[in-house]
Amino acid sequence: MYFYIETLKQRLDAINQLRVDRALAAMGPAFQQVYSLLPTLLHYHHPMLPGYLEGNVPCGVCFYTSDDKQTALLTEMTKKSAIPLVAPVSGERPITGVYSMGSTSSIGQNANSDLDVWVCHQSWLDNVERAQLQRKCLLLEKWAAAQGVEVNFFLIDENRFRHNESGNLGDDDCGSTQHILLLDEFYRTAVRMAGKRILWNMVPGDEEDHYDEYVMSLYARGALTPNEWLDLGGLGTLSAEEYFGASLWQLYKSIDSPYKAVLKTLLLEAYSWEYPHTQLLAMNIKQHLHDGEIVSFGLDPYCMMLERVTHYLTQINDMTRLDLVRRCFYLKVCEKLSSTPASVVWRREILSQQVKEWGWDEARLSMLDDRANWKIGQVREAHNELLDAMMQSYRNLIRFARRNNLSVSASPQDIGVLTRKLYAAFEALPGKVTLINPQISPDLSEQHLTFIHVPQGRANRAGWYLYNQSPSMESIISHQPLEYNRYLNKLVAWAWFNGLLTPKTCLHIKGSDVCDLGRLQELVADVSRTFPLRVPAPTPKALYSPCEIRHLAIIVNLEYDPTAVFRNQVVHFDFRKLDVFSFGQQQECLVGSIDLLYRNSWNEVRTLHFSGEQAVLEALKTILGKMHQDASPPDTVEVFCYSQHLRGLIRTRVQQLVSECIELRLSSTRQDPARFKAVRVAGQTWGLFFERLSVSVQKLENAIEFYGAISNNKLHGLSIQMETDKVHLPPVVDGFASEGIIQFFFEESADEQGFNIYILDETNRVEAYHHCEGSKEELVRDVSRFYSSSHDRFTYGSSFINFNLPQFYQIVQLDGRIQVVPFRNSVLSHLVAAAPYDQDASAQQARSN
Repeated sequence: MYFYIETLKQRLDAINQLRVDRALAAMGPAFQQVYSLLPTLLHYHHPMLPGYLEGNVPCGVCFYTSDDKQTALLTEMTKKSAIPLVAPVSGERPITGVYSMGSTSSIGQNANSDLDVWVCHQSWLDNVERAQLQRKCLLLEKWAAAQGVEVNFFLIDENRFRHNESGNLGDDDCGSTQHILLLDEFYRTAVRMAGKRILWNMVPGDEEDHYDEYVMSLYARGALTPNEWLDLGGLGTLSAEEYFGASLWQLYKSIDSPYKAVLKTLLLEAYSWEYPHTQLLAMNIKQHLHDGEIVSFGLDPYCMMLERVTHYLTQINDMTRLDLVRRCFYLKVCEKLSSTPASVVWRREILSQQVKEWGWDEARLSMLDDRANWKIGQVREAHNELLDAMMQSYRNLIRFARRNNLSVSASPQDIGVLTRKLYAAFEALPGKVTLINPQISPDLSEQHLTFIHVPQGRANRAGWYLYNQSPSMESIISHQPLEYNRYLNKLVAWAWFNGLLTPKTCLHIKGSDVCDLGRLQELVADVSRTFPLRVPAPTPKALYSPCEIRHLAIIVNLEYDPTAVFRNQVVHFDFRKLDVFSFGQQQECLVGSIDLLYRNSWNEVRTLHFSGEQAVLEALKTILGKMHQDASPPDTVEVFCYSQHLRGLIRTRVQQLVSECIELRLSSTRQDPARFKAVRVAGQTWGLFFERLSVSVQKLENAIEFYGAISNNKLHGLSIQMETDKVHLPPVVDGFASEGIIQFFFEESADEQGFNIYILDETNRVEAYHHCEGSKEELVRDVSRFYSSSHDRFTYGSSFINFNLPQFYQIVQLDGRIQVVPFRNSVLSHLVAAAPYDQDASAQQARSN
């Protein structure tokens, strides 16, 4: 046994050194220096070193000693300080080990790869120490970024996977969506940078189901010393419930890394296909280790993932997705075989061998290698193909869960955040600007864009057509339009937010009597100034809350301008009664069309169009209906007017009216149901009534009707359309009511007999159920399962899923007042989540590379 253990340790060290060498060989000097220094900077804590902060900061990595190069760098950094560099005390140090994981050292690592690092620590660290270590890691991330290297640290308690704990869901943290599947990826990709060896590698595969007993027997026989190993536990407890949350997570990651996400989602699908006899990839790698096969290209984690997916797709005869997954693998590797060989020979050898087996020719290699120069046609084709594949995998996993009657292991809050993000990114809705994935090609800019208008009564659909050609008839006739929409605003927004339209683009417009080139150029300039292309990603809190308008542009008279008829005419009006909504002797409304363009807190970009005399009322009602009472005011509200005459007057009046209405909607006097705004449009008076859950518009013919409308609002306090006069809705819910999503609010009954449920549907209609009994968790699980599996809404070709799942909240008393908080497994978990430790120092789960 002793010799077997020593042999395994030697093999483990050999394969780890091979991976370290490959990781360093694939990167430039900056990456090499950061990679080499990170363990050193976690081991020492000194004012002259990056990552230093005051306080009780845990430092010291078990079994770590710096090499000559690291020692020289330390000496150089600290030589000007009077404080000596002191090594941490020996013994059981707080940091068990430092490990890179994901694509690092594999063929999947390329010049654009980031570095995911697990900092595994002792379970005896208290909350304050963990928070300090987390802050130090954040400082080290910033230091690495200044060197041009993206590093993501994840604090991992050594007992985390044994206790099925999870971090906080975020851009890089999969929260509760994965557990054993995450550990599977760590075990097959981990590279030990410093610290203890990973114990799992020493346990034979046939002992995996008895992992703990086998480990204890090794300790009891003296074959291993307990404190010399990192033990995160075995892989024998994989639950099929993980597949749904994990597939949601990969779909979420596909927004930014589509090629990598397709590979990983198909691996999940392959795993589910093998269920209940799933053989995790980490187990295959461990078997090779025990068999002595350590220096083999076939042991590369990315190659093994491709091999497993290839086997699965071949077995089910899905050659379409097999071809796609091979292209995804090739593009992820970023080794251009059609160009001059790179310095890392082994990567090129593997890829060349794969391409030869696939039968690819030079034309296909050249096309893929030229991805940086792909334009909108190729990018949209690739985007649709990737999205179709992801959605098909997601649907297959949903069917797998349904067949096996599986619930979802992820928390309702994490599922809520993921589905909101996916809904914002993928849901195809009228007026929504679909964003083509920016990770496919870096530059979609066009030299020429031509907007062609087709009026009513022609053979083609009336509306606007966009071409990436100059406006010659030969160019237009021989090409299909890039995009069509009934309204110009939507096409301009689509071209701007997808990067086709830049300051260098030459604009052309044809066939339009409603908009000329000058007006189009004004619109483009106004949109580009108002809406930056790059904005921070929405936070999990924003995604779990009702969406709010962040940047709003109100575009007046772009396509229909009532003032155009004033040209060369004498217009009679009274300066004392100058009202652009009821103008002159004819009391004409000078607002003929309104286009809305806005970005919300989920980073969706939406457009809406209103025309006719009631355009201003319809636009106001729509804008205000998208603002729940507790919403923050928009960061920017801009009004742009393109009238031929009275432009400044119309713009100012619309801006004033919009500002007054937003103030009324979001004002603090929320308990006054009589809040209203009277607006005279085209000679008629209309009332905008600001009610508890919505904004309604009523025509007011006379004083009796006017006061009747106010009295009706005082009496009921709810919108007439709600038909909920007898439902008592807690006032705190008003601030969270949001159109467009289904919301469940749980409230403990006042008499402690069960709990109450208030349900608001997409139009804020209310249902109330009192004195409910049973498990809220089971109700949440069943409702989520029902909507995720039964409400598929195929709005994207044949491949779309409904991600607009219900949101769940709990009404609780916190800090002496009634509040609404996201529902987890209990109210207690919310109290814990609100603690400073959970915000600052909870261990994050690693983003897979």
